[in-house]
Amino acid sequence: MLIFKIVHRPEWQAARAAGAYAGSPKDRSDGFLHFSTADQLMGTLQKWYAEARDLVLVAVAADGLGPALKWEPSRGGELFPHLYAPLPLAAVRWAGDMKRDPNGAFVLPPEFDSTPSAS
Repeated sequence: MLIFKIVHRPEWQAARAAGAYAGSPKDRSDGFLHFSTADQLMGTLQKWYAEARDLVLVAVAADGLGPALKWEPSRGGELFPHLYAPLPLAAVRWAGDMKRDPNGAFVLPPEFDSTPSAS
């Protein structure tokens, strides 16, 4: 199963150079990295990234994260994946640029359309 992390491009570039992603300031403040499932992704984008630009969507193999990955209640009581460790780049399956359409709506990377859980 793939889970998804929304990352600002400069943070992702730094993570690639470092070999791991330690999280956004919000992640570090909360003590874990916030992820979403394919079904939760658009809600997360609308709630937390409505005005954001220059984002990267990172697809991560949940089974590669071990016991540091916990499924915990969040928005509306729904279970969300939270990672209590830095994200190892070895667990990343792909990372793609997020775009906006002419109306400002998010356009997911083309790789997302071929994600089995996204259909």
